[in-house]
Amino acid sequence: MLGSWIETGDILVASESSYAPEDRLLRAILGIQVSTSKETSLRLPIGGRGRVIDVRWIHRKGNPERIRVYISQKREIKVGDKVAGRHGNKGLISQILSRQDMPYLQDGTPVDMVFNPLGVPSRMNVGQIFECSLGLAGDLLKKHYRIGPFDERYEQEASRKLVFSEFYSASKQTKNPWVFEPEYPGKSRIFDGRTGDLFEQPVLIGNGHYALVTQQPLRGRAKQGGQRVGEMEKSDHIRARQEVLGATIIGATVPNPEGAPESFRLLVRELRSLSLELNHFLVSEKNFQMNRKEA
Repeated sequence: MLGSWIETGDILVASESSYAPEDRLLRAILGIQVSTSKETSLRLPIGGRGRVIDVRWIHRKGNPERIRVYISQKREIKVGDKVAGRHGNKGLISQILSRQDMPYLQDGTPVDMVFNPLGVPSRMNVGQIFECSLGLAGDLLKKHYRIGPFDERYEQEASRKLVFSEFYSASKQTKNPWVFEPEYPGKSRIFDGRTGDLFEQPVLIGNGHYALVTQQPLRGRAKQGGQRVGEMEKSDHIRARQEVLGATIIGATVPNPEGAPESFRLLVRELRSLSLELNHFLVSEKNFQMNRKEA
């Protein structure tokens, strides 16, 4: 029901199914007493809790029915969470401080995150610096920017000139001289939130984009967490594994897998988080017809 609060182990979709013939044969050989049907209800995994926000019943001609339950879960960021930007920069949360202990700007605004500067030269992703700097200027000017790739073909140092010009405009419009300082443009002096002292070196500040990257549990199954699925795993296609087992027992030909493995679905979701729409199709070997599948 919409709006219901659910905990770990609660039934989301109740269902029963019968045992496969090969399963009943194996259980009869082993002398295991079993009923004709088994419970296959969909339950909330370990560690999950939240509120049901949407339920969709999907029925398409020629395909089995599907029921999707959308659960909203609020979770505070924790040490060990992995975050990443759009330029290959990623890292782990190593320490969480209270807001009053975080470094703050010259106008008293505390910063949200502090990044290790070694992450820039190691991955050579200068794009995150321009994105962060232009994000600060856009926040002060209430503007949005859309920068195309390879803008250096229009003019030498085009990106740097754009960032500095927007910083200068933001400094004049907001009457905050610390936004653009000619001695170290793009950087600012910040203060230590614990002592109030000024840091020795100016640092780059700005508004940047970051997102969860793996969508996987922080703890393994041994610590009452979920099962991790690696991007290179071949055994994450559960339905295909079951079909291979059944075909092996009865001596039939191993069927080709239908659908996409979970690692591919994870890749599609990561690309969609970057505003890239991606759909995949299955091409039939008989008539070369394309069947669209939802990832």
